[in-house]
Parts: sequence; C-alpha cells; structure tokens
Amino acid sequence: IGSFCSEGTSNPLPCPAGRWTNRTDVDGPEGCEQCWLGYSCPTGATYPTACAPGTTAAALEQSTCDLCPAGRYQDAESATACLDCVPGSYCAEGAAAALPCLPGTYSSATDLQSAEDCTVTDPGHFAATGVTVQTPCAAGTVAPNASMGECDLCVGGKFQDLQGKLECNSCQAGSYCPE
Repeated sequence: IGSFCSEGTSNPLPCPAGRWTNRTDVDGPEGCEQCWLGYSCPTGATYPTACAPGTTAAALEQSTCDLCPAGRYQDAESATACLDCVPGSYCAEGAAAALPCLPGTYSSATDLQSAEDCTVTDPGHFAATGVTVQTPCAAGTVAPNASMGECDLCVGGKFQDLQGKLECNSCQAGSYCPE
C-alpha cells in the first residue's frame, strides 16, 4: 500500500509525490493514481489527504497543498481556489477565515493582508468591529481622537447638538444638561 513493486525488485518502491495507491498489486509508478484536485499526496501516499482550510490544491498530482496568499482565505476543506477577503476584514497568509478590522478601524477593500491595512477613523467618527465605513458620532456624543470604536457621551453639564463633533459644549446658563 502506497508503493509498487517492479519486476525484479526486492523491496517495494514508494509511489512518487503527487500519486497514491491503496492496492498491493501495483507493478510500476504508472499504476499509482493521480492525486485529486483539492488534495495532496506526499511520496508513498496510501490515500489523498484533503487540503485543510487556508490551503488549496488547484492542480492534479500535488504533493502538498498551497497556502492562500495574504489578502485571500479559504474556509473549506478540499478547496481548489482561495476566496477574496471580506469587506471590513483582513486575511493573513494561510487564513482559514477573514478576521474583522478592529474597533476604531474600517475598510471596504477585499484584499487587506493585516489589521494595519484597515483605515483608522477620523476624529468625530467611530467604527465598530468589522465595519466597512466610519460613522459620525450622533448628537450628544463626541470622538475627540482618531481610531475610536465608539463615541463618548457628553458628561452632565455639557451638550452637543450636532453630529461628528470632537468636543462637547458647556451647558448655557439657566439650562439643564444631563449626561
């Protein structure tokens, strides 16, 4: 199994890389079967091995599975091609899943390779985990800095009646401004 015996040989020889057999009556390397698409067959394979998520085999007779390149992923076994990364996410080399951009960052691109490739939010805006656009802070909230995952509430005695602002205004004399 996983080998062949040519006429006159004293020991079995392993099936070449990219081929396999689970039979005991193979008399030459051509009797070993081609490895399937989406599978790998190292030297002496007795059966094809499914490519794990994050890898592919796009050709017959592959001895190893190929890692998905950075910016792409594959979440299934036995795959023959990698998928584009998901908007709001990034995909490192060999990714089995798209990982979301961190809070305070966003992206609509489908080829990001690391978390550092996600775009940082502008002051006055926020971005939750894995979003494709930044959002202006609502009235009553502010984002004084870039890279904010959520906006800060105006504290008691302060207010903000506009969207996308960096700071709260002081409550006017004779007015009440709760948090």
